[in-house]
Amino acid sequence: MLCDVCKCNDATVFLTQILEGKMQKVNLCDACSKEKGVQDPTGFALADLLLGIGAAEEMEKGGPTQRCPVCGFTQADFKKTGRLGCSSCYVTFAEGLGSLLKAMHKGTEHVGKLPQRAHRALELNDRMRNLTENLQKAVAEENYETAASLRDQIKQLEGELAT
Repeated sequence: MLCDVCKCNDATVFLTQILEGKMQKVNLCDACSKEKGVQDPTGFALADLLLGIGAAEEMEKGGPTQRCPVCGFTQADFKKTGRLGCSSCYVTFAEGLGSLLKAMHKGTEHVGKLPQRAHRALELNDRMRNLTENLQKAVAEENYETAASLRDQIKQLEGELAT
């Protein structure tokens, strides 16, 4: 079995961690286990391997002494636990987290799911806002024909929103 880090040498150190009921296994060769500090449990970061090789190093770009002003969390704490201390940590460590989150997920913005009716209401409200902005621009430019058309579209959309 090959090492999960270097993918060259045979793995001789096998680690297992269970987080939230999910088992994560990491296989390391001697060189990589020493490099990651497996002999010193305080220096080893299984979270670094689970989040991606070099994740902790990317987090430390902001400086090794940077702390969250709210909870006091540091990059070293993140490296050890694989978790941030509070919501302010995302702002404090934003520079290093951006590339980490992009690598782990499809993007850096949470989209989530919406009920069908709420999704339709959001789309209609966005369309209403755009029409209103365009109407204001048309009036400011004294383009009254376009403004009248936009006004009619807004009235129709208000009827759809009412139902």
